[in-house]
Amino acid sequence: MRFFLLCAMVFLASETVLAKEFDARVVAVMDGDTVMVIHNGKKIRIRLLNIDAPESAQPFGKESRQALLERVLKKQVHVNSRAMDAYGRMVAEISVDGHNVNEEQVRSGMAWEYSHFHRDKRYLALQREAQNSHRGLWGASVRPIQPEQWRKLHPSKTGSAQHKPGCAKKYRCSQMDSCAEAYFYWKQCNVKSLDGNGNGVPCDNLCLIN
Repeated sequence: MRFFLLCAMVFLASETVLAKEFDARVVAVMDGDTVMVIHNGKKIRIRLLNIDAPESAQPFGKESRQALLERVLKKQVHVNSRAMDAYGRMVAEISVDGHNVNEEQVRSGMAWEYSHFHRDKRYLALQREAQNSHRGLWGASVRPIQPEQWRKLHPSKTGSAQHKPGCAKKYRCSQMDSCAEAYFYWKQCNVKSLDGNGNGVPCDNLCLIN
């Protein structure tokens, strides 16, 4: 019990230290719950708070990313940051013209609610609304599997490229036809060379908007 209390205190402390608000422009969308923004000339990778979208190789993963892309790409967003995750991403809620994008992804059935210890009842209510209306992934004929469980059932999806279906011998950005293909090879096929400058985005010429 003392351990969990300590973890909660550390989490809340990190929220306090990192909590800030600012406006930024979205220049890339990695998947249904991760974006890249530019603020004061710096690129910041943001993981959307309280939601978990399907993995790119998971059923409905492409639809989830496309929904988020249509909501935010090239747009000015308001960022309400709360913490940093284990991958160095800023964890935040983002909004466009006053509309909470995190909530919209859940309401439209493009992501699961993933609030910390399910303490945010807004997201639980929005997920129930999507489920009852059979929106997005909840309208599929097969019961959707949460991303966390899907990753456990498909460990090969995080293995080497040679063991993955759909992964050909492509190692350079010049071999990619689109940003979506670049992200697939970078994230699912583990072709790290596609992010040569280490900015968290593969093939800048395809995926970044100037």
